[in-house]
Amino acid sequence: MAKKMITPGHDLLLRVNQAFLDHGYAGLSMVGLARICGFTQRALYYYFSNKEEAFRAAVQFRNEQAIATAIAAGTALRQEGASALDIVACVVDLRYSETRQMLTQSPHTIELTAEAFRRCRDIVVRTSADFQTALEKLVADLQSQHRLELTGRFTAAEIAQALADGGRAVSQAIPLTDANDCSARYRQTCEFVLYGCAAYPSSTEPVMSAAR
Repeated sequence: MAKKMITPGHDLLLRVNQAFLDHGYAGLSMVGLARICGFTQRALYYYFSNKEEAFRAAVQFRNEQAIATAIAAGTALRQEGASALDIVACVVDLRYSETRQMLTQSPHTIELTAEAFRRCRDIVVRTSADFQTALEKLVADLQSQHRLELTGRFTAAEIAQALADGGRAVSQAIPLTDANDCSARYRQTCEFVLYGCAAYPSSTEPVMSAAR
């Protein structure tokens, strides 16, 4: 009979996440992870079958928490009557900056990033899609509340895609953006996407060069 697994709670996932940040992926065993989390190795196996499963759970937890925190903050700002730019910039900032700051404070940033893309690509893709869906709804809601006037050139889905792409670009900028400058960079990126920074010289349609 297969062993019944226990769903890890918030506190355990926080400890697992911090353990990987402190020790990296290669440098951590289930024995070490259990000790850090205050479990016996046998007890930890009731939550995770192996180290990779624990790592995947931590990555999913970190991404889902960041999205939930960002959307909650955006909702609070909407209720306070904040501007569309303030709301969107706050949401994008909180979605990406918390995870980025967490990783940059770890001595294992490069390794953990590589392991996340290697072992958790499905989680990264899914949570990215979830966040873009939330952004699309936010843009549509701001339009319906007359806080944002779309020109009709781009859909809410396309705007959400650009906002998410911009947020990821700031997070992965080379050289790395200083942590103290991140919020300003996210806000600037959101302003570029929402309001643009240039106008076409004559026609409202861009002139496309012929393919060579």
